[in-house]
Amino acid sequence: MKNAKILAALLGSICLFAGVAQAADTANTLRNSRLDDQTQLPKAPAKPVSQQYFQPPADTDIPNNAFGELVRRGQDLFMNTKALAPEYVGNEMNCVNCHIDRGRKANSAPLWAAYPMYPAYRKKNNKVNTYVERMQGCFQFSMNGKPPAADSEILTALTTYAYWLSTGAPTGKALPGRGFDEPPPPKGGYDIARGKAVYEKQCQLCHGENGEGKKVGVTSVFPALWGKDSYNWGAGMHRINTAAGFIQHNMPLGRGETLSDQEAWDVAAYINSHERPQDPRLVNGSIDETRKRYHADDGVNLYGVVVNGKKLGQGVQ
Repeated sequence: MKNAKILAALLGSICLFAGVAQAADTANTLRNSRLDDQTQLPKAPAKPVSQQYFQPPADTDIPNNAFGELVRRGQDLFMNTKALAPEYVGNEMNCVNCHIDRGRKANSAPLWAAYPMYPAYRKKNNKVNTYVERMQGCFQFSMNGKPPAADSEILTALTTYAYWLSTGAPTGKALPGRGFDEPPPPKGGYDIARGKAVYEKQCQLCHGENGEGKKVGVTSVFPALWGKDSYNWGAGMHRINTAAGFIQHNMPLGRGETLSDQEAWDVAAYINSHERPQDPRLVNGSIDETRKRYHADDGVNLYGVVVNGKKLGQGVQ
């Protein structure tokens, strides 16, 4: 009975995001699915992909050998990171939550555009990073966990998957669709109250009234956007400008590119005006010192800023 209620909520989300006609087809799939993990969520009908973007290889191109087995293992880890690598994930996030369509979708930080750009200097830690180090940062910040060892089976599999998706991509060339392609800042700035209205209309059904996300049993099917189960204050998505880019291109799910620049900035500000796990780089237990060192020159963010009478950055357990 409990699962039936959650199923109804999911169907409502699909109606909102993908249209009533698609929801009818999806309903039949959901009723016959166990929904054990995110890979079993039915996919929206594929839209024609613009040829302006690099085309990664298809699943049918994965070879049936030891290399192919590791590619598939990497894809499984990418889709179900929390379930398959729980010792390294401190929230309810999976890689696929930020990198849509198994890391294939343009303007969702696709792996085929990221892998060929490393090694690269990163301002975040003021050094040249390998691709493996970049992934370790994702575990530490976006997943609020701890990074697997560089030579671990987990990172080897994830790297192999990214390498395979990048087959044929040029090395060291910034491809169209890389990252989140941030919308320009609105002339009048962002408005958190206006963002709340956008959230309630466009996001709440899937992500919850309090940003807690949605689960089937113990499995997260729509990620938490703030609170203990979400990304921490050190993650790139805590930047309003970065979140606005991701949201505009990819949300509502199945209806990306429908929010205006203003709406994307407003709702990103609303989401990131809530508490989340502490930045693991916290300096001397001080929010102000941490802001000065890591956040003051890191895009547009609210870490250490007073919002509604409270200084953000306290963290949650």
